Amino acid sequence: MTPAIEVADLRKEYGKIVAVDDLSFVVPGGAVLGLLGGNGAGKTTTISMLLGLLEPTSGAVKVLGIDMLTQRFKALPRMNFSSPYVDLPHRLTVRQNLDFYGRLYGVPDVKKRLAEISDTLQIGDMLERPAGALSAGQKTRVALAKALINKPDVLLLDEPTASLDPDTADWVRTLLKDYQRQTGATILLASHNMSEVERLCDDVIMMQQGKVFERGAPGELIARFGRNDMEEVFLDMARGRQRGLDDLKKVAE
Repeated sequence: MTPAIEVADLRKEYGKIVAVDDLSFVVPGGAVLGLLGGNGAGKTTTISMLLGLLEPTSGAVKVLGIDMLTQRFKALPRMNFSSPYVDLPHRLTVRQNLDFYGRLYGVPDVKKRLAEISDTLQIGDMLERPAGALSAGQKTRVALAKALINKPDVLLLDEPTASLDPDTADWVRTLLKDYQRQTGATILLASHNMSEVERLCDDVIMMQQGKVFERGAPGELIARFGRNDMEEVFLDMARGRQRGLDDLKKVAE
């Protein structure tokens, strides 16, 4: 089976600053991969290159077997992206925004799909409101509706539950997990919510200074670091502590 995402020796430089430093990883189809790291670790830059929005300094990116540097328009109709930090046009209503993106992604029956996604994400009462008049939590839900409008095979999510109250955030996580199980979609999730990562992700890449710091399933990483949960693991990475039980044993010896 062709991997859903293939990244090889990916590098992005901004002058003397190296945002992503020879990054390589493969994501099999149907997996949920967590991309973790502190601010400035290179997560957003990596996602932007996966989408073809940024051209890498060097390296290669393939999504669904398609070279994103030369043929990204073949892959983009089967992908989508959500971030609460990327605003939809403020003056357009939610309905107009979703209708536009449905047509942009070539959704066969946009009206029907818009009705479905509005019901699924419970945003029917927002459809006639300008996108700029929504609260932060409402914008997050509308951003997810936009991300699911074309039923993507590859879904890239940046903080998908940011600004949501705990109950709504839990509901969104269930929705995403159900969507992945029903469609077999591949999801790449960048998040600072470690309980979310533990719940949703099959595999995790921890990034630091543009490189892979550690990789493994959440349970494997927790055991490797000798910690109780992913939040403690993340803090170990962020604060430069020992990387795991094997390292601790070497120090003891």
